[in-house]
Amino acid sequence: MDSEQAHCRQRHGHHHKGQGPSSYWIVDPDAVFDTLKIQPGERVLDLGCGAGDYAVRAAGFTGENGIVYAVDHWLPTVDSLKDAAQRMGLTNLEPVKASITQTLPFNDNDFHLCMVFTVLHIFNLKKQGEKIYKEIRRVLKPGGRLAVIECKKEDMPFGPPLQMRLSPEDIERPLKGFGFEKAGYTDLGHLYLSQFTLSR
Repeated sequence: MDSEQAHCRQRHGHHHKGQGPSSYWIVDPDAVFDTLKIQPGERVLDLGCGAGDYAVRAAGFTGENGIVYAVDHWLPTVDSLKDAAQRMGLTNLEPVKASITQTLPFNDNDFHLCMVFTVLHIFNLKKQGEKIYKEIRRVLKPGGRLAVIECKKEDMPFGPPLQMRLSPEDIERPLKGFGFEKAGYTDLGHLYLSQFTLSR
């Protein structure tokens, strides 16, 4: 994970040893997952999973009949999460090495929910956004949900520089062109959660 990503994903507290930084400890995870309402049997994709804390928590909601694919482009991160999943006996958590800016190794209409948490600000969305959004649309089922967490576009003592931050409008505006409709906004303190639904 590069240093810019780590800015917003710096840890506040402990996380799985060796798995890197995570924004999980900056927010109230209960508030996040109360809002996501993940159901047993659902298929969840965590893009840019980093430490994997969100993916681990999501796996507890999908149950053994569902699955969470945790994707990151750093192999050490993926390997560490695989080891952690094995230690915790999470057979429904599958870490995968892949890049969010490339074609994802999943079938069309494959997931009920895609989580992209403190990731999008890293990329030049004017150049890479179309590829990212098209792939998310491709792998989501009709009516599937996209959940995005980002640092608020405000000066703070931590997180990415102000010019890198994305407002809810920065995220919502281009998504409309890919068939997504805004479904909700949750204030998480220094961060926020925006949710979208893919038109059927």
